[in-house]
Amino acid sequence: MIAASFGEVTSSYGAAGKSSWGAAKLVLANHGWGGFYRGFGITVMREIPFTSIQFPLYELFKVRLARRLGHKTLPAYEAAICGSVAGGIAAALTTPLDVLKTRVMLDTRNSSQGPAPSLVNRFKTIYVTEGWRALFAGVVPRTLWISAGGAVFLGMYEFTMNNLLLQS
Repeated sequence: MIAASFGEVTSSYGAAGKSSWGAAKLVLANHGWGGFYRGFGITVMREIPFTSIQFPLYELFKVRLARRLGHKTLPAYEAAICGSVAGGIAAALTTPLDVLKTRVMLDTRNSSQGPAPSLVNRFKTIYVTEGWRALFAGVVPRTLWISAGGAVFLGMYEFTMNNLLLQS
């Protein structure tokens, strides 16, 4: 969240926001301590559905692939494939929440202009003014990135579980 605020500061305030320290001072001066946490709530709101989709799919894919291959458990590299696919599906489905999170984090509105719009109003505004495709902006790179991360993270998780923790 801080990185988005710094990026916003750098582009909005020019040379004064070029360094991390300078950007941090500008965020604090212009947005208070809350500026460092802008988007926290929507980030949590994105992660809950993402995880609620990814992990059940991951477990389902592991069970089905193990049955199909006649294995009791999958080796880490096969589990990594399941993690990649599950992460990609979850990423694609939750992209509208990611777009909403990004818009909240990059909102340069000054608090003197009144309260920020609610998440529901932001969502409606994006849909009405830009169309449903705007809610899926960046879906391909996000899906590819999270698919790669799912393979690494869940593959290493299975490697750890299968080879280090479960050996008695």
